[in-house]
Amino acid sequence: MIEVIKTYPLATVISIKDNKPLITHLPLIYRDSDSNRDGKLIGHIDKFNPQAELLRDNNDVTIIFSGPQCYISPSIYTTTQLPTWNYIKVHLNGKVTAIEDAKTVKESLIKMTEFLEQPKHKYVLTIENPKMERAINYIKGFEIEITNWEGKFKLSQDKKPRDIANAKAELIRANQQSIEAFLEKVF
Repeated sequence: MIEVIKTYPLATVISIKDNKPLITHLPLIYRDSDSNRDGKLIGHIDKFNPQAELLRDNNDVTIIFSGPQCYISPSIYTTTQLPTWNYIKVHLNGKVTAIEDAKTVKESLIKMTEFLEQPKHKYVLTIENPKMERAINYIKGFEIEITNWEGKFKLSQDKKPRDIANAKAELIRANQQSIEAFLEKVF
């Protein structure tokens, strides 16, 4: 599940206010935690986002990370099957703490950039970058202590080895093809 978070760090963050969900999509970076065996997530949010006020004060939050997914046609199997959908999801629950110190928020931005720029590190964000000073006034940093993990890996794993291999190949093919087709339509 940690590999899903590291590979697909754009999370769906869900908080509740007045019995209504607030949902934001944010990149979150996983870190081991000295105080919590389940680890923590670090992120930041635009201070004008309505959800920003909920990402503090030990509030509860639900996070969803989405890996690859696709329709699986029975035609790819060597045995008779019904159509299905394969996917990878990680659901987390946690408690949020605001990061109030501007220097710590800047350091978290640097760590996030270092992580996301792997492996070639073509761009290096530094604490002295003048844009950091301007940006810090418009973002709120936070960390989430993870309290619960739930992995959802539906990958035709109940099938014969050859059908599992076919489903894996279809997941790769369909995701590449759908990304290319979608981007051709919108760009």
